[in-house]
Amino acid sequence: MTPDADPSSGPWPVHRWFADVHDVEERLARYDYLADRGLSTAVFLATSLNLPLLLEGEVGVGKTEVARAIALALDRRVVRLQCYEGIDSSQALYEWDYPRQLLYLRAVGDDREDKEAIVEDLYGPRFLNERPLLEAIKAGSDAVLLIDEIDRADDEFEAFLLEVLSDFQISIPEIGAMRADEPPIVVLTTNRTRELHDALKRRCLYHWIDYPDLDREMAIVRARVPELAEDLALRIVEAVHRFRRLDLIKLPGIAETINWALTLDLLDVDHLEPDPVASTLGALLKEREDIDRVTPVLHEILD
Repeated sequence: MTPDADPSSGPWPVHRWFADVHDVEERLARYDYLADRGLSTAVFLATSLNLPLLLEGEVGVGKTEVARAIALALDRRVVRLQCYEGIDSSQALYEWDYPRQLLYLRAVGDDREDKEAIVEDLYGPRFLNERPLLEAIKAGSDAVLLIDEIDRADDEFEAFLLEVLSDFQISIPEIGAMRADEPPIVVLTTNRTRELHDALKRRCLYHWIDYPDLDREMAIVRARVPELAEDLALRIVEAVHRFRRLDLIKLPGIAETINWALTLDLLDVDHLEPDPVASTLGALLKEREDIDRVTPVLHEILD
């Protein structure tokens, strides 16, 4: 891929991977991601200016899918770093394959005189297990780096990540420095379980993804479950929007709406009535207390 670039603009060239905001909307829609104007603008700016795109929002609003849709639209591969409590730099960058190194040492034995060459072999590329950050650095502009749920990692890892995202360069003592020729597109997601540091936020272009309005969610369901009757799709989306107005522990996201629509279609349900809906609530709600809260008022919700 060789888009027009301005090599004089900062440390990285400014690219127009998308022609404009409307182009973002159209190309993501080809892969069934119906982005609104605000999100499309954020994607256009982040990809053009080589800024990490920080997406924040409730669980299930489609943050992770943004990275996948961008990758499909630009014919790139997704490199995903799933964050979790306790993740450290070695799990994100690289690790040496110690079991294979030991097997190699046993295979060469003590007969080989060139000990220095053995050490070079041991700490060469073939015994290096690449983790997502190193993989993305090597892939450069051929990848979309998805750093998923960054809020689950700790402060120390967040600081390390900020350093990597600044120049996309790492140093492996046994091999040397590795730097991306061009940076990958970076998408970070957070469910806001904790506040991120200002330093990371300032490094990124920020966008909040909210639940879609009824018309947009209807369009999403129709795109993902095209065999569903239009009137039933509308009733499903209307019901989900009523569920979200209740005092639930976990509100259903877009993914749950789609799964519920698929479930009802698979069961040949053509009308939303309390009995078939009650038996399928597990596709939409993920807490027992929420199901208990909803079941007695299904008549009102579906009315």
